[in-house]
Order: sequence, then C-alpha cells, then structure tokens
Amino acid sequence: MKIFRILGIALTAVLMCVNFLSCSNNSNKTIRYQTNDGVIIRLKNEDVFGGAKIISNTYSTTKGYGTIEFASEVTAIEKDAFYECKKLTSITIPNSVVSIGDYAFMFCSGLTSVSIGNSVTSIGEWAFHDCSGLTSVVIPNSVTSIGWSAFYGCSGLASVSIGNSVTSIGKCAFEGCSGLTSVTIPNSVVSIGEYAFCGCSGLTSVTIPNSVTSIGARAFSDCSGLTSLTIPNSVTSIGNYAFYDCSGLTSVTIPNSVTSIGEGAFKGCSGITFR
Repeated sequence: MKIFRILGIALTAVLMCVNFLSCSNNSNKTIRYQTNDGVIIRLKNEDVFGGAKIISNTYSTTKGYGTIEFASEVTAIEKDAFYECKKLTSITIPNSVVSIGDYAFMFCSGLTSVSIGNSVTSIGEWAFHDCSGLTSVVIPNSVTSIGWSAFYGCSGLASVSIGNSVTSIGKCAFEGCSGLTSVTIPNSVVSIGEYAFCGCSGLTSVTIPNSVTSIGARAFSDCSGLTSLTIPNSVTSIGNYAFYDCSGLTSVTIPNSVTSIGEGAFKGCSGITFR
C-alpha cells in the first residue's frame, strides 16, 4: 500500500507539471512564469509568480491584460519568462535586476510600456522580439550588450535611447523596426552587427560615433528613409550590402580609414554622391 501511495503522489506531480508549459524550481530572486495561451497562470492563488514577489499586479487571468511591478529583491528575469504573454501591457523591471534572459518578452504584442531598471547589464537574444506595441525604449547606461534580434520586428518602436555603456549592437538587434525615425549610437559602441538596423525604413537620421570600427553586413540595408550619412574616421570596414537599397541616400562621406568595402555595400543607392 505504501508503494502505491508513493506512486500516486509521483503521478499527481507529473500531471500538475503537464498543465504548465514549463515546471521548474525557482528562488525568490528570479522570475519565471508558466503561461497558457498567452495568459499568465497564477501559482497557488498567491500574488507571486515563480516565487518572485509583486508590488502591484493588475494582470487578470480572466480579463487577460494588465500591468506588473516586481519587488526589489528580484535579480533576474529568466529565459522565456514572459514568452507569448500577448495581453501583458506594461511592466516595470526593478533596479535590482541585472539580466533579462533570452526570449524573455518575445511575442508580447500587447506590451506598450517597459521600464528597464538601471542595474541591467545585458538584454538577451530575442528578448523583445516582435513586441509590436512598444513605441519607445530607454536602454539604461548599465547595459553593456544588446543581444541578437533583441528588438527584432518591433514595428511600432519610434524612439530608442541606447545607454553609453553598450559596446556592441548585436546582429539583427533592431531589424524590422520600421517606425524608428532616428537613432544615436553612443561612443561606447565598437561594432554594429549584421542586419542591426536592416529594414528600418522610417529611419531618416543616424549618428555613428568615432568609436565604431566596423559596420556589419546589411547593417542598414533597406533603410530607404536615410538621406545622408557620415562614416567616422574610426571605421575600417563596411560589410557586404551594408547600405543596400537605401534608395533615399544622396550623400555619403567615407574616410580614408576605411580599407574594406564589401560587395554591394551601396547597391541600389542610385542617387548617391560620395565624398
């Protein structure tokens, strides 16, 4: 009888885990959620998610929308934490958090406001991928790296402020952000990754600082709104198709420091004048 009881308990635990998309043991210093069809599942009917305490929570599993603000002891937002929470509209990440994991807010299409705490040092790959409702993002000075495709497909993103500690803008970081009109890249950035701003058709102005040494392949391709561009003396290489099909580009200044210009770097820029 004792063996059957143990087996019964084990089976119940397995069935409970099946009801969630994931099942993990979490401390109260990390955030990881279980969701069902884009709606956050509240664990044990308490005002906690994965053990992370909440200051304010208007997120409703019945209405399916709302905001969340976490307590200050939370130090990390784990991989996939809010994956596909489509009706989450606003979130405040406390200053205690140091990392935002890969895919953390991926496909949160209803997210219109996010406040990133000033202790975050890294934004993971695909972290805000396809958050089309976001209109502005402030990346604090504490952030040193923006991951691959971190803001890919955020078509509503019109304004982004990049903190002055970022050293590299990852591959595809802002690809497809068609609503983005201007961007100032801080002096800390050394490299602009492949496809970093590809398809940002609304981009009319970009400032590349003297710290940048390389512009990756297709970094600004299909940025049809760009009209003029000054490449600083620090740049030594321009990747393949870096400015491909920037049809509005009429003036480009290329310094003597550039020793390598990739294939098709300015292809499709029919009205361009080089200086």
